[in-house]
Amino acid sequence: MATSSYPGSEPRPSSGLYGWLDQRLGLEELAAFGRKKMVPLHAHSFWYYWGGLSLFFFLIQVTTGVLLLVYFRPGPDAYNSVRQITYDVEFGWLIRSAHNWSANLMVLAVFVHMFSVFLMKAYRNPRELGWWSGLALLGVTMVFGFSGYLLPMDELSYFATKIGLEIPAMVPVLGPLIADLVRGGPTVGAETVQRFFALHVVVLPLLFIPILMFHLMLVQKHGNAVPPSEEAKDPAMRRAIPFFPNFLAKDLAMWLIALNVVAILASMFPWSLGPQADPLTPAPLGIHPEWYFMAQFQFLKVLGRIVPGLAGEFVGIGLFTAMLAAWALVPLFDTASASQRKARAATWFGFCAIGAVVLLTVWGYWEV
Repeated sequence: MATSSYPGSEPRPSSGLYGWLDQRLGLEELAAFGRKKMVPLHAHSFWYYWGGLSLFFFLIQVTTGVLLLVYFRPGPDAYNSVRQITYDVEFGWLIRSAHNWSANLMVLAVFVHMFSVFLMKAYRNPRELGWWSGLALLGVTMVFGFSGYLLPMDELSYFATKIGLEIPAMVPVLGPLIADLVRGGPTVGAETVQRFFALHVVVLPLLFIPILMFHLMLVQKHGNAVPPSEEAKDPAMRRAIPFFPNFLAKDLAMWLIALNVVAILASMFPWSLGPQADPLTPAPLGIHPEWYFMAQFQFLKVLGRIVPGLAGEFVGIGLFTAMLAAWALVPLFDTASASQRKARAATWFGFCAIGAVVLLTVWGYWEV
């Protein structure tokens, strides 16, 4: 039997700007979807915020990067343009400092997010593609950092990049060709800056944004994973909160804290600009890559002492590649139906990886 409508039975549209946008964008539908989506609440829920923090630092990168583009001139005049930004442009030093600090904090947040996902075993079925897309985002983030580090062309960035490009040059056959292609010639120079600039502001964003959208879509589709300790509980005993507005409010609070951290670091510890690079002078003592490459750098250096010469370089690159492959393929080893023995082995593999990264990084800075 059909029901008849009567005046006043239809939902009344919202008034004002919100109502205007709601009629055209369906804001109430999005809000209803956000209220329907639930986020698990447990002792480890804190780690859920680090994916959002990574996104927030990326948004700061985009905003400050666009402002820096107004004055930055890639090529032979790169150093002078950065000097102008730092010392002559109003608040240029603050924007540059915020860009550099947020870049480092973004890498840190992505690492924390990756290790928390690993230890919560959020790579298991059906989240394997989420794990692999997250690793791809980490890889692009690292290249973001490496390509942006050279752009000021001061002494530290020049020689650190020169040392960093020697690592891919060690790869047999294709290594020297790849290194020359990236440098734009046999040495690091103005052509390298132009290529790194194009990579940093065009190529990498075109890679990063689609992978990020795919990753966020997978998170939306599969939801937040819970650690094994929560999976063992009775489903009736598990707690959850709506994404909107409860979790979103907490997520935005974390973003506000992160913004304050960036503001404090950028204003109290402004990013310095060293002397202009001179390719004819020897590298200063203590030159080293950025902290997020220090573990790899120290690993190859220590292995070179054990197996000196070209053989040590090949062994080091081979071992490092094998460890990266094992890290990426862990979802195929520790599946949802895996035995307790495999699950424990994967967990210890994660703890060992964290310990190795921290140890090698501290060791590398100790020897600088």
